[in-house]
Amino acid sequence: MELFFQQVLNGLTLGGIYSLVALGLTLVYGILHVPNFAHGAFYMVGAFVSFHLMVAWGLNYWVAMAGAALCVAALATLAERLVFHPLRNASGLHPMIAAIGLLLFLEAGAQAIWGADFHRMPTPYGGMVEVAGVTAPVQRLLIIGAAFALMLALHLFLTRTVMGSTIVAMAQSRDGASLVGIDANRVAMLTFAISGVLAAVAAALFAPINLVFPAMGNLVITKAFVIIILGGMGSVPGAIVGGLIIGFAESFGAFYISTDYKDIIAFAILVLILSLRPQGIFSKGAH
Repeated sequence: MELFFQQVLNGLTLGGIYSLVALGLTLVYGILHVPNFAHGAFYMVGAFVSFHLMVAWGLNYWVAMAGAALCVAALATLAERLVFHPLRNASGLHPMIAAIGLLLFLEAGAQAIWGADFHRMPTPYGGMVEVAGVTAPVQRLLIIGAAFALMLALHLFLTRTVMGSTIVAMAQSRDGASLVGIDANRVAMLTFAISGVLAAVAAALFAPINLVFPAMGNLVITKAFVIIILGGMGSVPGAIVGGLIIGFAESFGAFYISTDYKDIIAFAILVLILSLRPQGIFSKGAH
């Protein structure tokens, strides 16, 4: 049972990170209706900035995380203005190609600045605690607590605030939102900024138990696409549930089957669920 609960802890850790990344991706998709392949690069930049602020500048872990969130939010907003906004009236293929170009540009930039080596980000929470008879790393408990607190905060923002309601309205109908006086440009910039914050926080939380390197966002963003397709394109609850499904599947699959097949499990689940429910688990809001 102790090993079982250990896998539950690992599943919650992975699920929390995947859900945060997928939430930012699905919010942007709701506005643009185009998959943002550069979102994985935002995740990577968040990890490198938090790593740099801690190692080179000696800042506190939480200050470094906040600094990374601000930097990536500014970067995502700038990307929306310079890359995606000029292509708003183009066919869906053009923004996708632009997003891939932005991904490659940011990866090359990170490699030029920080090098191609693998880095280990330090953390002040490297200890172990015992919870209900299960020995758990403090960093993993921190990831679970912070990730789900951020998901709750995002839910309250989208459902209880005027600005959040404008994002939901834009996702439902861009033309309808414009007719009632909602500034589409402002909402698009805000959505990209929120997606950048979510990616950066996820990266800063996960970096201490993972390695930091220029291509680190590629596998994460691939799984994030699996999650939002699984949950239903454009569905916020679907991104959370899909992230947890993939996180638990990877954790238990790696333990009971083999770690060699850990990354394949997500795609096997995608094929299985979409063969039964092609529109995803949460079809409402899917496009």
